[in-house]
Amino acid sequence: MPTEPSLAVVTGASSGIGAVYADRLAARGHDLILVARRAERLQALAARLAETHGRKAEILVADLADPADLARIARTLAANPRIEVLVNNAGLARLAPFATAPLADSLSQIALNIASLTQLTQALLPGFLARNRGLIVNIASVLGLEVLPGSAVYSGTKGFVLNFSRGLQKELAGTGVTVQAVLPAATATEIWDKSGLPLAHLDAKTVMTTEDMVDAALAGLDQGEAVTIPPLADIGLWEQAEAARLALFAATRTGQPAPRYGVK
Repeated sequence: MPTEPSLAVVTGASSGIGAVYADRLAARGHDLILVARRAERLQALAARLAETHGRKAEILVADLADPADLARIARTLAANPRIEVLVNNAGLARLAPFATAPLADSLSQIALNIASLTQLTQALLPGFLARNRGLIVNIASVLGLEVLPGSAVYSGTKGFVLNFSRGLQKELAGTGVTVQAVLPAATATEIWDKSGLPLAHLDAKTVMTTEDMVDAALAGLDQGEAVTIPPLADIGLWEQAEAARLALFAATRTGQPAPRYGVK
């Protein structure tokens, strides 16, 4: 009997990285569930996916930083056994010194970048495990590896995304569920418009297109990368950093204060 195509969920799908992921996943044969705040843009994207790829796209309009909207979307997704892919792309950047930044800006970044990603992952993961198949793509950032003046909260949220993804990868080893963390560097998206650092202020040579970013991320996924950094040419740098991180962690397991502290 014919079966329906699997569903891929993309959050923050109304523009930028999310819209490109929706296009590429449709090209790979998935129907889509598109989640974002802007209904008109989602409708236009759904029409393009149908025309270009012959794929169906359901629209879920929601502000994932709002707890009520987030809970509603989580319930809807958890009840749908056709979902096999979750792209946690929705995100927010407010780049400003923490001491003077509005508290609402900090809390909204935490709500969208951390809370929504965590809740939607937990809504779908039990079903993925029960069916022994599924893919979770978490969009982090190279600023999860580094902090710049003004990025304390944003970098903190993206550091969470990276380590959350790493933890899931360990927990899900040996199952049919895959988790990929993607760490873009500067990418030409609308996130910059309200970030406090307009895209026009960046060196154009350092900014990647959304199409290149997503295509590289999907190539990394196909190659089995657990963590993909699209602009990183020398993979040895990542391997060295990972080896140093693991060595550092191992060196902490002594149960004793380091001699330099003079604690007896």
